[in-house]
Amino acid sequence: MVFLKRQLPLMIAFIFGIIGIVIGYVPHQSFENMYTELVGWDRLLAAFALLLGMYSLLRMHYKRIERKDKGFGFSIVLWVGFLVTFIIGMYNEGNGLFAPRTSHGMLNWIYDYIFKPAGATMFSVLAFFIASAAYRTFRARTTTAALLLVAALIVMVGQVPVGDIISPRLPELSTWLMEIPNAAVKRGIFLGVALGVVATSLRIIFGVERAYLGGE
Repeated sequence: MVFLKRQLPLMIAFIFGIIGIVIGYVPHQSFENMYTELVGWDRLLAAFALLLGMYSLLRMHYKRIERKDKGFGFSIVLWVGFLVTFIIGMYNEGNGLFAPRTSHGMLNWIYDYIFKPAGATMFSVLAFFIASAAYRTFRARTTTAALLLVAALIVMVGQVPVGDIISPRLPELSTWLMEIPNAAVKRGIFLGVALGVVATSLRIIFGVERAYLGGE
């Protein structure tokens, strides 16, 4: 039992981690075929992970409704939305679940007139949150904060028509800040993220990181 719960997952993670590394450095057709096969298995596992995540989400909101926690009405909305969308998707305009998806019908209507407007609304509210967070962050209490505040003002004013009215140089300076200093910082961040991904992957492959096993 211990072997199935601990040693076997570690062996699988090690073997497929090494295979994934080797495939990237061996330019041979057999390795290309192996990569294609592994991608297919990866999609299959992702589908099961999606089902597990869906079950976990629905179970959590069902418990909130059952306990009548604060805000459980939102959980009811989630359940109703899930059931309605699931039933309409299964029906598929009378063509059945495994038939090709139609380009019209209720499922597309839900996506176009409920999901997309709801997403746009969320991003609109997020804009106000970002503005308030920026106001708190850009307080010029230190030299670094003052430089950040000046750069942010130049970028924001240079991106709107009033910036060109104030000075023709403002849009050029805004573009320079975005393409030169900002790009350099982004590359540094991406490099750090890449190194972090490599380090975490190696920890998982060699069994140092075992959080995915649970209980540790």
